[in-house]
Amino acid sequence: MFSDQTILFGLLTLVFALLIWGRIRYDLVAFGALVLAVILGVVPTDQAFEGFGHPATIIIALVLIISRALSNSGVVDMVAKMVSKTATSLFTHISVMAAVAAGLSAIMNNVAALALLMPVDIKAAVKAGRSPAMTLMPLSFASILGGMITLIGTPPNIIVSAFRKETLGESFSMFDFTPVGLACAVSGVLFVSLIGWRLIPKGRRDSDSGGPLFDIGNYIAEVRVDKKSSTIGKQVRELDDVCDEHGVSIIGVIRNKRRIPGGARSIEIADNDILVIEADATSIDGFAGDTGLVYEPDAEKDKDDNKDNKDNKDRTLAGEQVLTEAVVTPGARIAGRSAHSMKLLDRYGITLLGVSRQGRRFRQQIRSLTLHPGDVLLLLGPEGRLGEIIEWIGALPLADRELEITKRNKVGAAIAIFGCAIAAASAGLLYLPIALALACILFIGLGFIRGRQVYDAIEWPVIVLLGSMIPLGTALESSGGTERLAQLLVDAAGDYGPVTVLTIFMIATMTLSDVLNNTATTIIAAPVAMDIASSLDVSPDPFLMAVAVAASCAFLTPIGHKNNTLILGPGGYRFGDYWRMGLPLEILIVAVGVPAIMIFWPL
Repeated sequence: MFSDQTILFGLLTLVFALLIWGRIRYDLVAFGALVLAVILGVVPTDQAFEGFGHPATIIIALVLIISRALSNSGVVDMVAKMVSKTATSLFTHISVMAAVAAGLSAIMNNVAALALLMPVDIKAAVKAGRSPAMTLMPLSFASILGGMITLIGTPPNIIVSAFRKETLGESFSMFDFTPVGLACAVSGVLFVSLIGWRLIPKGRRDSDSGGPLFDIGNYIAEVRVDKKSSTIGKQVRELDDVCDEHGVSIIGVIRNKRRIPGGARSIEIADNDILVIEADATSIDGFAGDTGLVYEPDAEKDKDDNKDNKDNKDRTLAGEQVLTEAVVTPGARIAGRSAHSMKLLDRYGITLLGVSRQGRRFRQQIRSLTLHPGDVLLLLGPEGRLGEIIEWIGALPLADRELEITKRNKVGAAIAIFGCAIAAASAGLLYLPIALALACILFIGLGFIRGRQVYDAIEWPVIVLLGSMIPLGTALESSGGTERLAQLLVDAAGDYGPVTVLTIFMIATMTLSDVLNNTATTIIAAPVAMDIASSLDVSPDPFLMAVAVAASCAFLTPIGHKNNTLILGPGGYRFGDYWRMGLPLEILIVAVGVPAIMIFWPL
């Protein structure tokens, strides 16, 4: 029979492999592993769901709600306007935006901070006539760095603090992370402002940003041939002149729900054919208008069209219909699904016109295409409803932000409520989750956030991941697995002293976080840190601080942190672009972080 330790190592190896593979949602992977662990008997049945009531899980959910309320209050909009007025040159723009992103991330979820500042950054890039690729990556990295400054800035800090309370009887306080986190954040922000943006590949920095909003590459879109269209009876090649006029490429024809092989250049266009085109948003609209084409609706609407429902068929930009570009965020409701499965048109009157995926083409029909985080969507819908639906599917609008009417006359109240909650928790007057819960109740009661938004604000996949991984981490610790990992590291580097072990451990944790979710990394690394300190007979706090810093600093890949995924599409980045700025930044964080830990948290 296999020992509990062996089974747990096997399960965690499987979890890590599936998370790196990325084809299955990380929350499903973690929850499936938890269920399997209970069935195999390595996690006691009565402890199976303790992770969902764990203080770390509760705090993260509450922080997400507070982040949304602060956004709705107009606090961030006020800051964004101030930033846009002061950021003139490229250096000034990156410096100011990075500093603001880091500051906001210290008091709210760093994903929320980036999502709120990204449209401001993109608009500034368009106004200056430069590529947003030059500023979005520094902005993302700065928002990640700022999360290290306080307890509530990033999930790793919350998890490490909760773990310390379980093992040592006392958690880290709100600002215990500040000395080390601030040193790393300041040095990191200076790096991305002075040097980092220069390391972005020249091809990305020189891309033209004069198109609609930013250069995301062209959309792959579908337009239907109406019976009145001037294209009927013409071969595809005969449309070359009008295509050149509008900057459009016809890359395929769909007839009877089947795509005709090849470029279909000699195909004679017929009524009800679907032309697959590649172009930017403005060109798509101009081409469709000149040729009498209409936007391709969902399958359910096709049936209504056949019943002479002209209002649904002629879905152009006339009247109240407006175009909006939006990026699919990590954990979005629509990620991993299609517009057809979400019934966007049938239920909500929203048409997905096109998708931009870092310049890549695909053969699936737009309505049935599985959408991924980082995809940029071209959406058409009623002006009064479009913003609400974009918010519901979890996408981030990259044009005008019309998702919520901000309550700017209550900015002072929002800041006061949040400040009092933090002060009460820091002074020990209230248990942190209770202080944050009280703030949430006041925000809801005063109308800063609606009841439905409370649940939408919470990233449920992250909650499921955390709730599932905590029992697995606890079981690994109980089985002696974390002690074994710690002993391996101590045996390999213990002769060189605790500082060397700390440095190697920090690098290993940082590397793991580059390919895994930072939450999962922290849950596994924190018990190992405690066991390493025990083996070396030193204070565990320096090693726990190393975990908090290293797990947060995932800069090498677009999958290491949600913020990096969020900028992938809008910035037009490639997978291999991140390490160019990220690798020297991670080296800098280790070089600054280890001495800072030694100063403020001596062994």
